[in-house]
Amino acid sequence: MSLLTLLALAMALGTDAFSLCIGIGMAGVTRRQIAMISITVLIFHIFMPLLGWFAGGFLGSKVGQAASIVGALLLIFLGGKMIWDTLKPGDENEPRFIITNTGGLLLLSASVSMDALSVGFTLGTQQVSLLMASGVIGLVAGIMTFAGLTLGKYVGGWIGERAELVGGLILAGIGIKLIF
Repeated sequence: MSLLTLLALAMALGTDAFSLCIGIGMAGVTRRQIAMISITVLIFHIFMPLLGWFAGGFLGSKVGQAASIVGALLLIFLGGKMIWDTLKPGDENEPRFIITNTGGLLLLSASVSMDALSVGFTLGTQQVSLLMASGVIGLVAGIMTFAGLTLGKYVGGWIGERAELVGGLILAGIGIKLIF
């Protein structure tokens, strides 16, 4: 597998995180939250292909299906919460990012990196350094997460009060699309 092909694969795997994080960023995030989310997604995107390679196709398909449904439901919940927060606004000066605990952060990171689990199984059958591939996938996903959160934060500030509503609709829409 060439480096160009590996980069294309990494970008494809990072698109879930990028699009999701635009919606999250629109709700309002701090620099610290952007860093924490980006690093956590980066780490998950490194270890999920390794886990997929070691666990094999059976485990990847079983866990992947359940995690996809849980991830979709999480997105619908997050989107609904953001829409609700728009209707019942709190303190205007405080970012209203709603994943405030470690469990939510880990679930978010796992849900956007599940596709990397099954890719890990495939990478094991290719002529590619698994460690290099996992590193590239993780780095690209971390950068795309950072870019999505930052873009969402910028767009959210530009749009103003309606940004959280738009972000909530985006997240809920992605979640509904994943279920159906």
